[in-house]
Amino acid sequence: MKDSIPSSLGSVAQRRLLVLLSVQAGIVDRDQALAVGLSRGQISYRLRSGAWQRVYPGVYATFTGPASRDARFWAALLFAGDDAVLSHETAAELTSLTDRKSAAISVTVPNARRVAAPRGIVIYRQRHRQLKWRFARGIPPHTLTEDTVTDLVNASATFDDAVAWVTAAFARRLTSEHMLRQAIAARSRVRWRGQLDDVITLAAGGTHSVLEFRYDRDVERAHGLPRAARQAPFIKQDGSRGYRDRYYQHYGRLVIELDGRNYHLDETRDRTRDNQATAAGGSTLRYTWTDVTSRSCETAAEVHRALRARGYPAPLKPCSPACRALATQEQTRPPPGPG
Repeated sequence: MKDSIPSSLGSVAQRRLLVLLSVQAGIVDRDQALAVGLSRGQISYRLRSGAWQRVYPGVYATFTGPASRDARFWAALLFAGDDAVLSHETAAELTSLTDRKSAAISVTVPNARRVAAPRGIVIYRQRHRQLKWRFARGIPPHTLTEDTVTDLVNASATFDDAVAWVTAAFARRLTSEHMLRQAIAARSRVRWRGQLDDVITLAAGGTHSVLEFRYDRDVERAHGLPRAARQAPFIKQDGSRGYRDRYYQHYGRLVIELDGRNYHLDETRDRTRDNQATAAGGSTLRYTWTDVTSRSCETAAEVHRALRARGYPAPLKPCSPACRALATQEQTRPPPGPG
């Protein structure tokens, strides 16, 4: 990195620039370079010679070759200006809310500022006042988990997408019920605000995916089924710890496994998990996205039959006058005996 610093700079200016570049992954903007002592001519020369490269107008990489992801983050922040923070999908990446790396970098700026987004950057303007946080050296400023989740909920195309962000935050143990509720309450505008209250309650209690939320709401609760244990721990045959999606311990140790994949890429793993449940004296029912979302009534009827066979006494509750669960029960009821 020293090769990127003009030798004509004084030692103090060189140290200041080195510190700045080490924090910002080798990225500097024009005002910062001038502030530490570089002249306009020195900046222009290093750009012309290829020692530096222009990333965005007024933002430079003080190295040759492709920029690292951190360098791209800092370049986007410096281009957006003071009080800019990484947000939305980019903040989700930095806070480990998601493992996906988005192609575009999302940046939020104060509401009063107008920034024309260059290619590769998405600019959002904040309508609420965010708390100022001091980040560890070298970490690009970004929204914290609770604001990130709220931003992503507001940007979601569907309610299921919003549920996915909320449940992911709890599944990865990145937030608490109190902190997320506090962040949402601080916003004047939040999509699906009324429905999110239920989502947060379920997510804090162990609902860790959209599919699990739909099972809890549309299968279990809507049809009056008993509340299953969420994320019930068990010890695998190799001694490691696993978790069962839903577990009815008091009714024959019935296990419900929910699989959002359209195709089973690892059927051996699923079969092993089911076999372990059976070996422990229980049994497993496995449901996919279609079973829970398009056939919720039929799925509820099947779970109810399994529970009744294991001692559950209460009748099935129809979710609506048009509920298909009762019709399913009638079709599967054995015919009366003779006489």
